[in-house]
Amino acid sequence: MSTLKELTWEAHKNAERQAFVMDIFHGRVEPKLYAEFLYNQHAIYDILEATAMMHGLFNDVPTLRRAPSIMEDFKELWGEDEAPKLKASTLKYLDHIFKIREDVDKVMAHVYVRHMGDLSGGQILKKKVPGSGKLYHFEEDVKTLKEKIRAKCKDEMADEAKICFNFATEMFKEMQDGQVK
Repeated sequence: MSTLKELTWEAHKNAERQAFVMDIFHGRVEPKLYAEFLYNQHAIYDILEATAMMHGLFNDVPTLRRAPSIMEDFKELWGEDEAPKLKASTLKYLDHIFKIREDVDKVMAHVYVRHMGDLSGGQILKKKVPGSGKLYHFEEDVKTLKEKIRAKCKDEMADEAKICFNFATEMFKEMQDGQVK
């Protein structure tokens, strides 16, 4: 039997292969562009986490919530009066979360993709991103948090998790379009 990780591996790898992700990994992303990315991530995480909390998915992992840290990182880097515009992929994602908000398994699939990414690859990226990278700092043990997330996941969540990875890939492509060449 395949695991959720195995069932979503190709979509995961596709997201990681995007040029914007590689630029972050190699420390080549401009602070202002990264701040714009964070602004979009905040919109995504804020709605996703509020929806997850509505279902009690954060009751045993309250420190897993990332939206406040993302906003701190954004404010550290942005420095302008007017906030950036949300990307088309962000708006589509928010609409998708609204549509699935009553389905706890689908919501959990998105928590799995986003937060496991922060707990896994994010631990490498936190030393490479502009600014403090508070998004990737956790108050609890990373391994323990991963175990708690996995305990709430089912292999049947794979299709929805792939949708989340596809939204992430779309965002990375949009961000790369804004990268200074």
